[in-house]
Amino acid sequence: MSILQQQIIAALKVKPEIDVHEEIRRSIDFMKAYAQKHTFLNGFVLGISGGQDSTLVGKLAQMAVDELNEEIGEARYQFIAVRLPYGVQFDEQDNQDALEYIGPSKTYMINIKEAVDASIKTLEDAGVELSDYDKGNEKARERMKAQYSIAAVHQAVVLGSDHAAESITGFYTKFGDGGADLMPIYRLNKRQGRALLKALNCPPHLYEKVPTADLEEDKPALADEDALGVSYDDIDDYLEGKEIPEKAKKRLENHYKKSMHKRHMPITVFDDFWK
Repeated sequence: MSILQQQIIAALKVKPEIDVHEEIRRSIDFMKAYAQKHTFLNGFVLGISGGQDSTLVGKLAQMAVDELNEEIGEARYQFIAVRLPYGVQFDEQDNQDALEYIGPSKTYMINIKEAVDASIKTLEDAGVELSDYDKGNEKARERMKAQYSIAAVHQAVVLGSDHAAESITGFYTKFGDGGADLMPIYRLNKRQGRALLKALNCPPHLYEKVPTADLEEDKPALADEDALGVSYDDIDDYLEGKEIPEKAKKRLENHYKKSMHKRHMPITVFDDFWK
């Protein structure tokens, strides 16, 4: 294993093997401890996409809320699930299945299309022409903006579904789905997340489906692995300290280096990044 691979694994806190039930407990206790320490807090907010990651975080959050309420003997805490489609989402049934599985305390349905289109038009009227890729980032940031508004109304905090296999590639929008208050599954890779959902009796089609960000209109439902040029199996193997094909290794490490800024707070004169 190269020094860089060791450094990446250490930075992202990935274990080569996990105890599934221990990791479930760890995420739940993490959210509970945060809620108990911050007395203003009444719950958690998360956008539900119908994919593996948000389904897992949503389920863990609802379990944390249920335990908190049982411990205090009242329904103070709530997990708020937010559906945030741009128009009509191609896998809407998966979203409904995820919501049924999670059983959230409260659900909002917010169609971001009008807001995103208005933002893009305003920019275009000012002479700023966005690419299809840039428009995808507009969607991600609008979704996070809506979640923070909901969190403010309910005295809640926003959860993120970022995990190690996503973080290593920077495969998220800066200040979009990468912007959140808590990241409950940050240390897990993709296959470990699937293992948690399986242990939690999630419907298999929600974690066996092909992962896709579905942000670009020119490339609808583009698979993450096609966009990244590397498979999640190779990413997970790399994060577990295993050897992977040299081409995949170079591509993955290049993704990591190029996306360093996404894993860092706004850079100041005290940081090395700007030198």
